[in-house]
Amino acid sequence: MYVLMALIFVAGYLCIALEHPLKIDKAASAILTAVFCWTVLVLGAESLVPSLTGANGHGVTAELRHHLGEISEILFFLLGAMTIVELIDAHDGFKVITERIQTNKRVTLLWLIGFITFFLSAVLDNLTTTIVMVSLLRKLLDDRHERWFYAGIVVIAANAGGAWSPIGDVTTTMLWIGNQISAGSIITELFIPSLVCLLVPLALLSLRMRGQFNRPAVTDEAQGEPTTPFERNLVFALGLGALLFVPVFKTVTHLPPYMGILLGLGVLWVVTELLHRNKNTEERHPLSVVGVLRRIDTTSVLFFLGILLAVSSLATAGHLTQVAAALKDSLGNVYTINLAIGLLSAVVDNVPLVAGAMKMYPLISAETLAASSEASWLSNFVVDGAFWELLAYCAGTGGSCLIIGSAAGVAAMGMEKIDFIWYLKNISLLALLGYLSGAATYIAIATLG
Repeated sequence: MYVLMALIFVAGYLCIALEHPLKIDKAASAILTAVFCWTVLVLGAESLVPSLTGANGHGVTAELRHHLGEISEILFFLLGAMTIVELIDAHDGFKVITERIQTNKRVTLLWLIGFITFFLSAVLDNLTTTIVMVSLLRKLLDDRHERWFYAGIVVIAANAGGAWSPIGDVTTTMLWIGNQISAGSIITELFIPSLVCLLVPLALLSLRMRGQFNRPAVTDEAQGEPTTPFERNLVFALGLGALLFVPVFKTVTHLPPYMGILLGLGVLWVVTELLHRNKNTEERHPLSVVGVLRRIDTTSVLFFLGILLAVSSLATAGHLTQVAAALKDSLGNVYTINLAIGLLSAVVDNVPLVAGAMKMYPLISAETLAASSEASWLSNFVVDGAFWELLAYCAGTGGSCLIIGSAAGVAAMGMEKIDFIWYLKNISLLALLGYLSGAATYIAIATLG
């Protein structure tokens, strides 16, 4: 049964990784993997986890409910954040940013795009930011292949910007909700490494950018805008404010982050209902939360549910404890382990990698650390420990090394039809150098500090 669980998980993981050749959505593979793993676990509980053995598998069921409670916090947070972002987009709120870019110089545009994406991704998420910025590039650059270089920087900047914010990347959010990191610490400790991760590719790519670019021909838009400037600016400001308020809300009330995001969503819901109350149904519905909910990427939420449940089954059965011990023995230190996880995230999804790491290495309390004979090793796994902070950075930015290695890369690839080999030749080395430079910066600061 122990080996069968591992085989089921590996098979499911392969189906997720080969989503496009198999033409099977990764959410379906993740859900089936989770159900099969927990089914095998409950059927073989007596041999796998004797401590959980009970009548009719009640011990395993209780453990499943425990894990589901933790996972639900992440899912409700994501649902709330995704709804707020979609509501801003439905009101064309992102025009507040995109309409202010007036330059025609290639290098200037490159740095503007990089920094706007970097900071916007910290407030939104890397996937949404990439979609917004690639849409902007289409309005600024006429040549498709020239856009590819800028789209490559968007992918790198979106992943780097999401890594240092507790709400910027789903893996960082997972660590924040799991209490492995705190909002203040992750911002202060990872901002400089993440910035270095962006600056290195920007500087190198700037050497290739010269002259000015051509903007697409301006066409008259027959359709009127769905919202007025006042409505657009109000929803944009309230939406970003709601997202930025979540860490403050958690710090003040000590309630889970999903309560803060639900508060922000509730306020926005009421405001938009009042804002559009005098419009007819056809105009009001696309601008309401009810209308926006249909645009939410629910398949991604189901994917997170499936993969996190599958990983939790391996944690319950003891697989991840063995993997953690093997990594410690073979790689030796937390820095090497995290660098390997980051590079691996360029090939496979970073969500299960981080979920696995969270289960492999339990959060260490101050009391446990004080009583342990391995204090030097375990100190990396306390709240805001070096392992968790570097894990957030590596899992967030390592995926930039391949265009299929992150949600941002996949989005850019799909929108601009970027060739995998082209990205490998022109962007991957830049992303790798940025990734390693940022990691080296974190390690240097941690070691010297």
